[in-house]
Amino acid sequence: MSDMNSAAAARATLADRAACNPSFIEVKNVWQEYGDQVVLERLNLSVAEGEFCTLVGASGCGKSTFLRMLLGQERPSRGQILLDGQPLAHEPDASRGVVFQRYSVFPHLSVLNNVALGLELPRAPLLGRLFGGARREAREQARAILRKVGLGASLDKYPAQLSGGMQQRLAIAQALIMKPRVLLLDEPFGALDPGIRKDMHGLLLELWHETRLTVFMVTHDLSEGFTLGTRILVFDKPRHDPHAPGAFGARITYDIPLNEDRRAARAAVATLPAHLAGALNAAHQGA
Repeated sequence: MSDMNSAAAARATLADRAACNPSFIEVKNVWQEYGDQVVLERLNLSVAEGEFCTLVGASGCGKSTFLRMLLGQERPSRGQILLDGQPLAHEPDASRGVVFQRYSVFPHLSVLNNVALGLELPRAPLLGRLFGGARREAREQARAILRKVGLGASLDKYPAQLSGGMQQRLAIAQALIMKPRVLLLDEPFGALDPGIRKDMHGLLLELWHETRLTVFMVTHDLSEGFTLGTRILVFDKPRHDPHAPGAFGARITYDIPLNEDRRAARAAVATLPAHLAGALNAAHQGA
């Protein structure tokens, strides 16, 4: 099944989920400011469980900042983010997994131990490892995840022995082992060759289809956003003051659902301001 067909196949189920739980994640008038610099302003968003939101926009418009707030690495300066009706925890926890563009793996651990560590550390914080039956169970869960991401034959290898695509598969396995409800991806495939990126798109859609995670993914590639997402969120700064460049922040200026009528959605994207479309294309070509 193609990437586009895989995403389309899940949309009917997502529509049913949205009707039952229209506000799994709520962003209410969120601002993020650093001193006198406003990075994000007036963010309001409601996301149903199981949606795949792709975040696009020019560099420096706060997409990664928003992702860090969803992760709990940063607190909003103003406003509130709710997860399933409760205030979002102000530090990362098992409910939210994250994959960055640069591989966040432990170079001194084997592939299997990199993933099993996610189960061992919370249960044995002092020693960082389990023993006996608990250790065997953790390692079997890690093996199952690694087989699912296509690394079943590389359990004893070290990250330096893996290709870039394989290292990202490992990073995805690390994120999924804790069974998060939300998966956050910050340009995870930006450093990969086009052919490997396509393979990773297929893997990600397959995993999303199986787990029904709620996904937020930052990308500079509009085509990637269309291929993977059920919804595109466009970040842009609508107000500018040349005398005070930090006075105004970016907002979600376009929120485009990617339903079955892909042509209508593409027509909506075609109406994006020239400066924004040009910035996205330039960023993608330079990636």
